[in-house]
Amino acid sequence: MVVARETSLQELLEGAKQYQIPLYQRPYSWGTGQLKQLWEDISQLAEDRADDRELTHFIGSVVLTPSPANGPTGVSEYLVIDGQQRLTTLTILLCAIRDHRAARENPEHRQRINEQYLVNRWKPGNQRLKLVPTQADRAAYLACVDSTPQAGGTDRIGAAYRFFSARLAGADDPDDPHDIERIEDTVFSGLALVSVTAQQGDNPHRIFESLNNTGLRLTQADLLRNYLFMRLPTRGAAVYESLWLPLQKGLERDQLELLFWLDLVQRDPRIKQADTYTGQQRRLDKLRSEEDIEREVARFGGLGELLRTILDPSREPDAAVRHRLTRLGAWGTTTVYPVLLHLLDRRASGTADSAQISTAMLHLESYFVRRLLIGRATAGINRTLLSMVTEMDADAPVDQAVRGYLTTGRKHYASDREIKAAVRSVPYYLNGRPHQRALVLRWLEETYGSKEPVDLSSLTIEHVLPQTPTPQWRRVLAEDLEGGEELGQVHEGLVHTLGNLTLTGYNSTLGNSTFEVKRPKLASSGVRMNQEIAAQHRWGRPQIQERADALAERVIAEWPGPAAAGADLSGTAWEVMNQALAELPAGAWTTYGDLAVLIGSHPVAIGQRLATTPAPNAHRVLQSDGRVSPNFAWLDASRTDDPRDTLEAEGVVFDRHGRADKERRVTAEELAVLIGADVPDLGPVPEPGEDAMPPDRFLGQLVERQGDDIAEAVIEVIELWIERGGHVEFGLKNETSCFLMSRDKSHPDGNIWPVVFYPSGKCEVVFQHLGRRQPFDDPARREKLRQRLNTIQGVDLPAAKIDLRPGFDLGVLLDVSARAGFVEVLGWFHEIAAANGTTEADAT
Repeated sequence: MVVARETSLQELLEGAKQYQIPLYQRPYSWGTGQLKQLWEDISQLAEDRADDRELTHFIGSVVLTPSPANGPTGVSEYLVIDGQQRLTTLTILLCAIRDHRAARENPEHRQRINEQYLVNRWKPGNQRLKLVPTQADRAAYLACVDSTPQAGGTDRIGAAYRFFSARLAGADDPDDPHDIERIEDTVFSGLALVSVTAQQGDNPHRIFESLNNTGLRLTQADLLRNYLFMRLPTRGAAVYESLWLPLQKGLERDQLELLFWLDLVQRDPRIKQADTYTGQQRRLDKLRSEEDIEREVARFGGLGELLRTILDPSREPDAAVRHRLTRLGAWGTTTVYPVLLHLLDRRASGTADSAQISTAMLHLESYFVRRLLIGRATAGINRTLLSMVTEMDADAPVDQAVRGYLTTGRKHYASDREIKAAVRSVPYYLNGRPHQRALVLRWLEETYGSKEPVDLSSLTIEHVLPQTPTPQWRRVLAEDLEGGEELGQVHEGLVHTLGNLTLTGYNSTLGNSTFEVKRPKLASSGVRMNQEIAAQHRWGRPQIQERADALAERVIAEWPGPAAAGADLSGTAWEVMNQALAELPAGAWTTYGDLAVLIGSHPVAIGQRLATTPAPNAHRVLQSDGRVSPNFAWLDASRTDDPRDTLEAEGVVFDRHGRADKERRVTAEELAVLIGADVPDLGPVPEPGEDAMPPDRFLGQLVERQGDDIAEAVIEVIELWIERGGHVEFGLKNETSCFLMSRDKSHPDGNIWPVVFYPSGKCEVVFQHLGRRQPFDDPARREKLRQRLNTIQGVDLPAAKIDLRPGFDLGVLLDVSARAGFVEVLGWFHEIAAANGTTEADAT
């Protein structure tokens, strides 16, 4: 007998219970995509429940069976047959909520959440945990439950804990004392699950199979079609031929489903796409006659035509509207569709004209661009857009209504003053999606109105001041240093800002060449922005900031700001800083300057903020030389321990001068990667018609910069790599890098490489790249690679950088045994990568 009932996480966890993940189940495997979707569902539901606490969201089922080990101890033990990923994730989220509220609000939250939902306090050791994961995940899970220094490690359990800690830090509004409390309440009471419990003797695997019946499932649109024509017993055939069939032919299945969701969300922004059928059914149930149903199908047909125009702006007859639809479509944010559908519907109904809706669309475009420029590209944007139709002023002209809605509240519609400040300081290249960053630069170039237009779509973003500065570039920057400034920090604060970026087709060949080399190529470019840069006689901080100011004026002229002149509601991006600190793994550290670069602030402001306002892992923020700030003090007055002792317990190593190991420092760019910055792979990208000989150039640079001995050692490794079945490719930057390739782009799973050799003397281990490539997208495999490499004398890759790009000195390879060990690890990697699956090498 099977008992199935709807329940909540609170009901599932309260009381003396234990849920055991059987050993044969796969380890915890949720990645960023699943975590992000769950968090978005929870955060939106938390906002919705502020108005209606009865709202819930169904997140799936949990299939349980009583454990054969159940005894008389009073703890009800269950085996989790299905739903273990979901259940594990939710308890990790509870750990993050517990730690956040205990640190920010009251320490009592730790004991409350622990004893009610995470542990059976008075039970024997093997029954203490309410959830017992598989053996492979147990240590990492225990670290989270017990809040040890190892909590938030680099495995998937730790990554999930850091993800939720970062999102909670970003969501915690200091002006709203109840926001995290609402999130906790939503997790416990707002998430609906179905608990399916088998009885002793039932076959739980057969139950699992029946719940996950295979086959092509009906879409929400299919279900709605069936419902509609069930309501048309006499008019069905005529309605199908005249109304439904044209609608169905005009839109793909997924587009049809999108249409029905867009129709609902204009009435209720809380509706999720997964609830489209039930939402439409509830609405249509109120209709009584076939004529009413037929009118609805006809209305859907009209909306379908409007959606086709949104998806294909070439159908739009008005040039201004077509231009804005094309741009908004290129931006790639589908949550703007409800607003666009509403605007086109207003024009179709005669309550707005084309000029008004094109202006309204301009405000939407401006909103996107200005948010990107201040580093707030995604914060709360889905909720803002989905609520626009229902919350904007219905009585005002539609263009004014859109602008007014975006202006009110903390929606990050940046003012002109904020734009001027952000363009100088915010790392533009580390915000938003890559194609959005390129789009804004293309649109800025279009403002020059060149009479000889260039095909901008083929151009890529170029850093004029290069990301890796040569000695010549360092000398240029040094000329502009002021008292107390460090050259490295100044470089990081300039290199990714908008003033230093342009578009070029010469990206790979310009590389980190001197400005004297770049200048003639920029001058001959058809891109007006490049001609302006080439007009400068040098390229240092004054020139970068002067160009930033000029671009800010173009932004202000092209994209209108909020309606309230002078309103600065965005403020410093402290929530971004908090997210980065929450994602900073144990065993790593960063600096006040790195955080300042990340959010476009100043190290002094960062220090003042951390000294007065709670922030996650503030003790992991050190001075630029790796020392603990002499002014550091715990905000918890009861803490008297030395922050250095805490850091050492987490895995940070200090030298005799009190300086933290620089290999464990996480830079501003690495912090951006940790919180989700989409930075393109630095892979080998051959250019058509390239005449240079990359292998010769690489070898020449290697010999010149490292000498014959190191060059010979590297070449020996490359030759042995090729003998084992790998191949090499070369980058085409000014410094020619060498990539050890296991697979090329023609492979079904894409190309993959473990390391890159740089003539400047570094062997870079590309964990960041591997995290997006099978089979090394599994953190356990990347960790095994790290551990194997760390057995080599002279290699010490920090666990804290398992998602980044650490490396070691090429001089390590001078030692014969180190070189042999390195080749052995590379062979192990290649065997797994080429097979893309478990091999004997995987187990050794």
